[in-house]
Amino acid sequence: MYRGKSFLCSLSRRERIVIEIKNFAVSIVYGLITILLFGVLSSLIFSLILQFSGTQEKSISLLITIISFFAVFFGGFISGGKRKQKGWLIGGATGLLYSLIILAYQFLGQSSLFSIEQFIYHICYILTATMGGVLGVNILAGPSYKS
Repeated sequence: MYRGKSFLCSLSRRERIVIEIKNFAVSIVYGLITILLFGVLSSLIFSLILQFSGTQEKSISLLITIISFFAVFFGGFISGGKRKQKGWLIGGATGLLYSLIILAYQFLGQSSLFSIEQFIYHICYILTATMGGVLGVNILAGPSYKS
């Protein structure tokens, strides 16, 4: 529901901050859901390929890595497009939260922390989501000026 710019001006500073935080959180959740759905669907597809063909997991590991980077980029893109401003911040926050969720799963479920290689991957995931957020703001939000 769009209430107009005068509605936001009539709110107190604290109320505007609460609205900004909610919008920020909703954008991150949209991005995380996008990443997780993309991951689940690609996992299902690859598990079916591995089950019903003679393909070995080693032969598609590079493809899985590329698709995971694409999923994180697209999640940042959706977050940035949803937020429509500060794409680097919203994309980076989406990538960071995704990495923290994976770290929590790995630590709590498998009792291990990230290896150096995984740490580097997750730094790259955060940077990729940041780039996606920047592009999402610039492509999905459209021009912010009036011609």
